[in-house]
Amino acid sequence: MIYLDNAATTPPFESSLRAAWPWLTGEFGNPSSTHELGLRAKDALEAARTSVAHSLLCRPPEITFTSGATESNNLAIKGIALANPRGRHIVSAKTEHSSVLESIEFLVRHHDFTVTWLDVDREGRLSTDELRAAVTESTTLVALMWINNESGVIHDIAEIALICSQAGVPLHCDAVQAVGQVDVDLNDYRVTSLAISGHKIGAPKGSGVLFVRSGTPFESVMNGGGQESGMRSGTENVAWAVAIADALELQRKRGPRAERIGDLGRQTTAFIDAVLENVPRARLVGPRPGAANSNYMRNDRSPAIASFVFEGLNGETILLELERRGIICSSGSACSAGSTEPSHVLTAMGYDPDLARTAVRFSFANEFEGQPKTASTEAFDQDRVVEALIEITTKFGVAD
Repeated sequence: MIYLDNAATTPPFESSLRAAWPWLTGEFGNPSSTHELGLRAKDALEAARTSVAHSLLCRPPEITFTSGATESNNLAIKGIALANPRGRHIVSAKTEHSSVLESIEFLVRHHDFTVTWLDVDREGRLSTDELRAAVTESTTLVALMWINNESGVIHDIAEIALICSQAGVPLHCDAVQAVGQVDVDLNDYRVTSLAISGHKIGAPKGSGVLFVRSGTPFESVMNGGGQESGMRSGTENVAWAVAIADALELQRKRGPRAERIGDLGRQTTAFIDAVLENVPRARLVGPRPGAANSNYMRNDRSPAIASFVFEGLNGETILLELERRGIICSSGSACSAGSTEPSHVLTAMGYDPDLARTAVRFSFANEFEGQPKTASTEAFDQDRVVEALIEITTKFGVAD
């Protein structure tokens, strides 16, 4: 099959699984124990923390290991908002991931916070002028993602971070789709906190990272034994910490990012162009990238995500028919799979609910040594995917 759902999950790197294996077998000690097995586990955990910090260009004490970005988003949003003495006002966007939206709604319901939800334009872009106007003296937190997981739109985190810094307001960033697509350099991007999910970058499911900048007031909402410097109580998963450290190290060592992402961007751009030129009912979600030979790094959409809506068709039918033809993709966020509700991202972008239900997302990944083809996947074949879409939309499309 052709697997085009990498925004939902990626195949794990062999080296990450090998790195984790000893800590799932013979080296099973609890890193909080003071005997030899525990101390070796503790050393491995701290080595993984140092490695992650090196990959993200931050300090090891600023790294907390979690079960994934949903937990990281919950911990950061609740922990920073509850600890910040400025007030009880949060600014976020209507197109955020559900773990961000629902964490904020929890604070609204149970802690009397208020929230300003920023709008986006038809292509999914945020207005930094509207963000600047929304921040007040009582704003305790701004929570905005780096790359949208459905539209692929890249938000200007550098400008957003500058606005927040000038106002003295913490900025939390969901960076799940950003690692591997942009330079996540925490020296340059002055975010306060940042969430990463391991299974989107070649680490196992259930692994994640939360960065919180030193000196940030933080109220722990995971109480217990005080592990992870009190940020997240609970016995640490040493194996998965080692695995995600290995995956981030591989991402860092993959060679010149501009060249690597340029190649991926040109492939995605060529696919987008082919679909729009040959599938009459297809409409691209988000901004259209430049010409295939342009500098993709200057565009404001991810080089890994191509989402479309198909007028007069049923999105679920398209997905099922593509799968019958050996092509795997999704309708949007994997966390909302199976829901009959239209995508909240697309409706926030101004799409009619019925049209939003026709959305199909194709998401790509760079392939390189260390991430082998699995027995169930094969190389991307643009012609085969486009021909399948032509056949499906012709057969199942509603007559105009």
